[in-house]
Amino acid sequence: MRGADSAKPLRRGRLARVLVVGSALVTVGLAYAVLVPSGATGADGPQSQQIEEGRKLFAVGCSSCHGLHAEGGTNGEGRFAAPSLIGVGAAAVYFQVSTGRMPAQQPGAQIPAKPPVYTEDEISALAAYIASLAPGPAIPASEYYDVSNATQEEITRGGELFRTNCTACHNFAGRGGALPNGKYAPSLMETSHRNIYLAMLTGPQQMPVFSDQVLLPEDKRSIIAYVESLRQQPDPGGFGLGRLGPVSEGLWGWIVGIGLLVVVAVWIGAKVPRA
Repeated sequence: MRGADSAKPLRRGRLARVLVVGSALVTVGLAYAVLVPSGATGADGPQSQQIEEGRKLFAVGCSSCHGLHAEGGTNGEGRFAAPSLIGVGAAAVYFQVSTGRMPAQQPGAQIPAKPPVYTEDEISALAAYIASLAPGPAIPASEYYDVSNATQEEITRGGELFRTNCTACHNFAGRGGALPNGKYAPSLMETSHRNIYLAMLTGPQQMPVFSDQVLLPEDKRSIIAYVESLRQQPDPGGFGLGRLGPVSEGLWGWIVGIGLLVVVAVWIGAKVPRA
């Protein structure tokens, strides 16, 4: 009888441990179900597939300069070839690749824009892969750069910001300009609204970075609205002449106007009979 009595507490102790462990597992499972977003994808979800596709594209087209793991690289002589892309974010990748600046054909003072090498889906995959390496600026939603409904107040505000921050390089008409050491600020007349926003956000090449702490998203949108107003601005004289003001107009007057007078004077002199 004593053996049976001593076995009961033992069984009760084991049962209590099983109940405690089971309760803990149920609690952890419920907490995980509550805390993890319902839209989270597993390792084989669409986001992971896009990242893997971007990794493959990067290994083929970008790793020779930027390193196999985007850590930056050097050429065969140990010289700097390309910077690290860890932490630059999806926004910088999208701007550089969608404008055709990357992959670069050859090094130079400045990498020019050209038709993109990759499709839109491939560019998005490359951006997703680089974004997965470390936090960085993301590609903004369309409402950040859509200025189809911009008000006159926003355009005026954008003009003030543009003249303060942008005209030193892009000139007051947004037509671009020369910079030291063979570099230049490109014209903004053909640049998409999204890429203007991305350029301000990431600061490609020699352009300074206008982060959201420097220029608020609504300020960037106002600048884009102002640039769009410059594109739609008519030329009263018939020819814009680069909208460079009296410099280009005066040059046109000297070359064409004075040139025509010289031609007429020579023609008149040729017609006068000699004594």
